[in-house]
Amino acid sequence: MGRYDGRVAVVTGAAQGIGFGIATRFAEEGASVAILDLDGTKAAEAAAKLPTVGDGVKHVGIACDVGNTEAASGAVEKVVSELGGIHVLVNNAGITRDNLLFKLTEDDWDLVMNVHLKGAFNMTKAAQKHFVEQKYGKILNLSSVSALGNRGQANYSAAKMGVQGLTRTLGIELGPFGINTNAIAPGFIATEMTDATAARLKMDVDEFRKLNAEANPVKRVGFPEDIAAAAAFLCSDEASYITGQTLYVDGGAKLG
Repeated sequence: MGRYDGRVAVVTGAAQGIGFGIATRFAEEGASVAILDLDGTKAAEAAAKLPTVGDGVKHVGIACDVGNTEAASGAVEKVVSELGGIHVLVNNAGITRDNLLFKLTEDDWDLVMNVHLKGAFNMTKAAQKHFVEQKYGKILNLSSVSALGNRGQANYSAAKMGVQGLTRTLGIELGPFGINTNAIAPGFIATEMTDATAARLKMDVDEFRKLNAEANPVKRVGFPEDIAAAAAFLCSDEASYITGQTLYVDGGAKLG
């Protein structure tokens, strides 16, 4: 038996990268998974790649702009209708619009806040109605080591620290209803997003990863599977006495 047999998990921004890694891990452990992404075609393609473990398991891909309140609410209701419920919500959707403060535009500030913070708010508010009614739910928010501050990421850093505050508050408010809320703050993870950062810096991807590996005690970069392993624990019943916490999964980078 898998830890997620009979469970329905929703992962936003999961057509690739960390989100897809998390969705894959939940599917491997028996969950039915809904992949939400701004690009509905990519969401459907990603859902079709997920393993199906157990009877009655089904995966779906749904187009959703998490920053849009009505879209988020509609996506949650579609998940419940198509998969028969919702038990786990992972707020992973995110974007970067990096620049130094004097070059950072108001639009780039608003866009990053809208996806990361408002998106998590919208999705959580839509899902918690079902969680409260069934007296059960697991919410996992994706923060980042950049929450502690990172040059050129005033918008992203502020949003990711905001995610930690949201997580702690939801732990307080929703705990009495059988709902656990936690966050993961990844360090450097080898994904399409970090590869794009290397390209923007005009660096070779392998060299960029090597430099980041040398910046932490374990001397390697992280991979989506590393975040997925932590997510699978924090959203499981084994972690039912943990709420309001942010776990840094960064190879020890924040120790320096």
